[in-house]
Amino acid sequence: MAVPKFDKFKKYFSKKNQIQEIVREPTSGGIIFRRDKDGGVEILLIQDGKDRWTIPKGHIEEGETAEQTTIREIGEEAGLTDIEIYGWLGKINFRYRRVDRLVLMTTQIYLVGAKGDTDAIKKEDWMNGIKWFKFNDALEAIEYDDIGKLMLLAMKRIRQEKL
Repeated sequence: MAVPKFDKFKKYFSKKNQIQEIVREPTSGGIIFRRDKDGGVEILLIQDGKDRWTIPKGHIEEGETAEQTTIREIGEEAGLTDIEIYGWLGKINFRYRRVDRLVLMTTQIYLVGAKGDTDAIKKEDWMNGIKWFKFNDALEAIEYDDIGKLMLLAMKRIRQEKL
């Protein structure tokens, strides 16, 4: 009896395709809003290196709270330092693969009001863009559905609390 050849199946069991480690990465960011001259709500979005519109966010550093990270990241990524955090909106969980690691990311999202000179925004070098959008345009532009849902919740709070 002939021995079956299993060489063609080895690719499915190779070590290079297996996840070797699971990494948790806590992050935090904010849905930043301002009022335009007519009283309408505008949302600040950044465009990442892959041309996806999203919100400023980043990794929580050791010793930082999620709220502190949000303030720091908005300053770093948008150049805005005169801001007010109105509260927590929710969290987003997602995962992706980084070579042989499975990264489990949890992002805490806050509602943030921009104060002072809100036109003085500046992008970091790694970004392709930064822009204030009218709320409906921001909702259309945002790449991630979960952030879009939190944007709707943000607008509800802005209206209810007359922010």
